[in-house]
Formats: sequence, C-alpha cells, structure tokens
Amino acid sequence: MNWLDILQFSYRALTAHRLRTFLSVSSIAVGIIAIVLLTAIGDGVQRFVLSEFTQFGTNIININPGKINTHGGSLGAIGSARLLTIEDSLALKQSHYAQHTNANVVGNAEIRAQGRSRRVTAYGQGPNFAEAFNMHVAMGQFLPHDDPRNPRPYVVLGAKVHHELFGNANPLGAMLQIGGTRFRVIGVMASKGHVLGFDLDDTVFIPTARALEVFNRQGVMEINFSYFPDAPMQAVIDDIRRILIARHGREDFTITPQKQMLSTLTTILNILKFSIVALGGISLLVGTVGMITLMYITVSERVAEIGLLTALGATRARIRMLFLLESITLTTMGGLTGLGLGVAIAGLLKWLVNGLPVNIPWDYVLGALCISILIGLLAGIAPAIYAAKLNPVDALRAE
Repeated sequence: MNWLDILQFSYRALTAHRLRTFLSVSSIAVGIIAIVLLTAIGDGVQRFVLSEFTQFGTNIININPGKINTHGGSLGAIGSARLLTIEDSLALKQSHYAQHTNANVVGNAEIRAQGRSRRVTAYGQGPNFAEAFNMHVAMGQFLPHDDPRNPRPYVVLGAKVHHELFGNANPLGAMLQIGGTRFRVIGVMASKGHVLGFDLDDTVFIPTARALEVFNRQGVMEINFSYFPDAPMQAVIDDIRRILIARHGREDFTITPQKQMLSTLTTILNILKFSIVALGGISLLVGTVGMITLMYITVSERVAEIGLLTALGATRARIRMLFLLESITLTTMGGLTGLGLGVAIAGLLKWLVNGLPVNIPWDYVLGALCISILIGLLAGIAPAIYAAKLNPVDALRAE
C-alpha cells in the first residue's frame, strides 16, 4: 500500500460519508471563525485606543498637584499640598530639556454670541498648547504669547462651536461672552472630532489666567511638559522634580510620563486581547472534542475494512497513517474554511458598521490555523493507534 493508495483511500472515505465530513469540518471552522472575529475586533479596538492616545505625541509629561504615591507620610500632607501655578509652568521652561510647557485649566461654561448661547467645555491653555499637542488652526491664529499673568481676553473656537454660533460666517473679531467676561475671537481650530470620549470641536480655548478668573480657581489643574524626543525620559523627570522641589520645598506633586501611561494601557489591552483569544479557543476546544469523537466513530464503523486491509498486507504504520491523514485533512479543511469565512465576515462587519474598529491580527489567525492542523494530528492519534492494533481475524469477523 503506497502513498498514492493511501491518498485515494482517504479521499474516497471522506467523500463516501459527506454528512460526517461536513460536521467534522464545521466543528473546526466555527472555532476558527470565532477566533478570527474576536481577535479582529479586539486588535482593532486596541489599535484605535492607542492611536487616539498617541495622536498628541508621546514626549509629554503631565504634572498634577498632590503626591499620589505615598511613602509613609500622613494623609494630611496630601490635602495641604501646594497648588500648581502659572509661575511653576514658567519655571519649568528653565529646564534644558523643555520644548514646551503649558499650564491648563478645564471647566464647563456657558458662552453667548450673536443672541445664541450654549454650554461647552472651556480650556484654559497657554500659547504653546497647539504645538505641544499637534493641534492645528483652520482660521486666524491660536492664543498669542502675551504676559501669562495678564493675557488679553482672546478666545479660539472649536470647529463645532464656530458652526453653532456663527454658521458659515467669519467669526474673527467678533465678541464672545464666557461667564461674565467678554472675549474677542481670534481663531478657529481645525476639526479634531472625538478623542477618548471628549469632543474637541465643542470647545473654546482661552488663556490660562483668564480661565482661572472664569472658574474662580487659585491653581491650575495640570502642567504639560513637552520634551525633546531624543532626551532621556528619566533625566527629564529628575530635572522637573528638582525645579519644582526648589519652588515648593517638598515633592507635593505627581509626575506622570505619557510613555508610562501608554505602557500600562498597552499591557491592559494585550491582556484583554489574550482573554478574547482564549474565549475563541474554547470554541476550538469544543471542535476538538467533537473531532476525536467522530474519529472514534469512524474507526468503529470501519473495523471490517481495517481487517481486510491488514489481511491484504497493510502494515500497522500504514493503517495509522491512513486515519491520521483523514483527521489532518478534515481539520485543515475546517481551518481554511473558517479562515475564509472569518475574514469575509470581518470585512462585512467593517463595511456595515461605520466606525467599528476591525483589524485582523494575522499572527494570531495563522497561529490558530496551525493549531487546528495540530488538533487534527492529536485527535487522530488515539483512534489511529486503536485501529492499527485491531486483530485482523477479529476485525474480519465483525463483518
């Protein structure tokens, strides 16, 4: 019994029992489809979140008031922490690692112009905000480099605010009231859309000092420190800490590098994606159990056939190879079918559901395909060994 005979014999065995072959292929295909779809959505979500998180750049360090990491001190020390101020932001410019520094305040405010009013998110920002966060101005200019302690009352509109209050008209030079203060419009930002749940188009930007007055605050909410990309991050952090401790007398602030947040976020998303793959693997495991069951049924139904082959001179190794080849063929067909259908369904979902982040991670998918082939090998080993051990006389008697 040569290899050509084995291939022809396996082909006839598979085509002679079409329903059983279909069920075997389907059990593996469903598992592969589940893995393809789950990993495509999981990887798409991961890429979407990371792209949203990094579109402002990764060479930014955020400094917040209060010390989050404790070192055995009393909790009262946190409550009595010194506020961060515009002066702290100006002092950080002394660092030779500083590219931009920006003190910001955020709040919700009612704005009025041309008889219309609406509530928006108002950002108190410095003049370097646009450069530090890769924001672009569509019309006019961003906030100028005024005296940061007493800047002129200028405002820059988000794209949605511009449309809602002024329509298609040019708003430059118009007056806008925020709270009890009047501001002159000097620019309109390019549309940015939603970023991590925040609508950056439904906003206005005013100088930080003016925002402190509008929201009646004594200190800023955060200082953003943008450093040169080739600078060593730890040296930058140490320099920031040195400057602020010299001003505050102690470390009553928290330094958070964006790269650190990105690393943590990536770890979390990788764990979630792995969990999703594991869920898809359960479907593949169920298909494996079904595959082993069907192969044992196949052996029990073909006992007489095995006995005849043995009587005609087929060795045990050939008998084992015959059933292993059938098992591997079934799982390979199931894997390829599942892969094709999974990719097609993922593409259809991406086309039908606008904005759904779908991206197929081919390393996971091809890994699942290889696993399906391995499943065929493992699922066929025990039935194949059992078939090869059958006594030819007993097997022929079963007829």
